[in-house]
Amino acid sequence: MKFINKLERKFGRYAIHDLMKYIITLYVLGAVVYLINPYFYDAYLSLNIAKVFQGQIWRLVTFIIYPSTLGGGFDIFFFAIEMYLYYMIGRSLEDAWGAFRFNLYYLSGILFNIVAAVILYFIMGGTYPMGLTFINRSMFFAFAAIYPNVQFLLFFVIPVKVKHLAYIYAAIIGYDIFKCVRDGFITSDPRYFAMAVSILVALLNFVIFFFATRNYKRISPAAQKRRRTYHKQVNRSKTITRHKCAVCGRTEQDDENLEFRFCSKCDGNYEYCMEHLFTHTHVKK
Repeated sequence: MKFINKLERKFGRYAIHDLMKYIITLYVLGAVVYLINPYFYDAYLSLNIAKVFQGQIWRLVTFIIYPSTLGGGFDIFFFAIEMYLYYMIGRSLEDAWGAFRFNLYYLSGILFNIVAAVILYFIMGGTYPMGLTFINRSMFFAFAAIYPNVQFLLFFVIPVKVKHLAYIYAAIIGYDIFKCVRDGFITSDPRYFAMAVSILVALLNFVIFFFATRNYKRISPAAQKRRRTYHKQVNRSKTITRHKCAVCGRTEQDDENLEFRFCSKCDGNYEYCMEHLFTHTHVKK
């Protein structure tokens, strides 16, 4: 946690605000590419580590445009629902943590997915077909950890708390890992173990943020709201000036070397910079 705090103090000003807006834009671009040519993504954009080693380094970035909905065929209705949910979850996490922490969480998820793809390549020799599937899963787990009592309508009818959905989701992923390990022991095929390890690595950003850091209150929504309010008040106070020339309107924020004086011959509290202190017309009431 201290390390993340140091990073935020040093690089926080570079954070991308409303990151999910740009991610969703990339998803939509991926959907357009899929509609035009369903095979173009696999041929030129997917996270194929073999092709990356051959010089196609753009794949380390372009693989993120593949929404998981497209895996089972494109349906505009479910695609729109998926985009709305991802955007809502991402914005909620950014509101809770702040832009820098959410950027770090998301970008570290991309990095760990690349590591998972490298593991699969060296052991299995295959490509990584998941896109951002595991990154979106880790976002869902983070959302459930922060807002456990938020309710979703399952099948648009049944209200279910998000923490219960997260338990079910975790059980499914745990079962997938168990199957990979079991099949690996049965067949002595290292590819199954590689798949299990890759799933864990792809979700490692969630593990780091929520198990390696223990002081959850520091990143709670209430704490982040207090921090945002404090920073707004500080920034507002910086815009309040103490001195202002009644003639030219300049303040100490225009030039820190400016000096201001009150005129004893003017009726009222009129302040002037040194340039206009002796040249202004005296105010008489």
